[in-house]
Amino acid sequence: MTEKTLKPSARKTQNIKVDLETYFANTIIPQLFVDANLVLRIFTPPAMKQFSLSEADLGKKIHDIQDNIKYPTIVENIEEVIHTEKILEKEIQTTDGRWYQMNILPYLEKTDNRCNGVIMTFVDITTRISTIAELEKLNADHNILLHTLSHDIRQPISTMSLLTGILVKSFQDKNEKQFIKFIGTLKNTIESMKSIIEDFSVDSKEDETSDEEARWNIENICDNVLSSLHQEIAKNKIEVIKDFQTSEITFPKNYLRSILYSLVERAIKQADSKRPLQIRISSEKIDGFVVLTVADNGKDLSELEQQQVFKKPDILQQQIDHQTKSLHVLQIMLSNRGGRMEMESNAGKGSVFKAYFKSGYKKEIQD
Repeated sequence: MTEKTLKPSARKTQNIKVDLETYFANTIIPQLFVDANLVLRIFTPPAMKQFSLSEADLGKKIHDIQDNIKYPTIVENIEEVIHTEKILEKEIQTTDGRWYQMNILPYLEKTDNRCNGVIMTFVDITTRISTIAELEKLNADHNILLHTLSHDIRQPISTMSLLTGILVKSFQDKNEKQFIKFIGTLKNTIESMKSIIEDFSVDSKEDETSDEEARWNIENICDNVLSSLHQEIAKNKIEVIKDFQTSEITFPKNYLRSILYSLVERAIKQADSKRPLQIRISSEKIDGFVVLTVADNGKDLSELEQQQVFKKPDILQQQIDHQTKSLHVLQIMLSNRGGRMEMESNAGKGSVFKAYFKSGYKKEIQD
């Protein structure tokens, strides 16, 4: 039967098919045409390359070639569009780790007023997703830096505020001996704050420019943290036990100090009136990680509290618990550098927090 003898409707359908084939042959992005019976009818040259397709795949059911596309719900998505006749747009990650902006459009035939398949478009957005992820990580690191600085200078500021009141009273009472004593304490507190800020500035610059590993003695940092919290530890008659099986941890110094400070401070605030508080700080090597543990025999955490302990607080809350916010930030500090945070709380035994630091971590490694 020649084109002249074809009925007008058949001739129009054939022309549409030819036009569609011409369009697909000249398109520079990966596209597929799958008919209403889920049969692959046409694909563009870029799709052939992207999904390792060949001419032999034409006429096959999409089920038979979905492994080429490496996206597990591809069939379900096509069926959804055919059924609803609505466009589906979504960002997908294929099993080979790449990201695509996938658009599935219903292919509507005006002559029959029905959906006769779908046209699928895949735009590779892997680079854009990676860039966004890096920007989010950079933003998180900046937030961590700000949190760390505000966290670490809170105690010295509190001490200075307390000392100011004592000094005024000593001056009014003309108690020269006490006045001189607390002037010395105030001076040491100011020096401690200056040291924190200087270390913070140096660590920030090193994080941006240095490719060398930074190993720090956890025992020295622990002593510094316990010294900062000395007043609270003494006031609450807390017993602190140290047991370091390994002394060095590779991590930015201020982040390391902030992690230990936060965990010890949290343990102090978990004091249970039923028993004297004991805090145990230890370190050991486990499966390629240096594990820093802070355990206490304070108040138990409920199941709900354990589930929420590392989650980001709701920004709509009128008051955000400082400890919850701190623990969320600590988790980010560690996960951005290949580590993690774990915790457990058993009835009547208090809580155990473990910070996993990846052995041999280098500053340029962020994953």
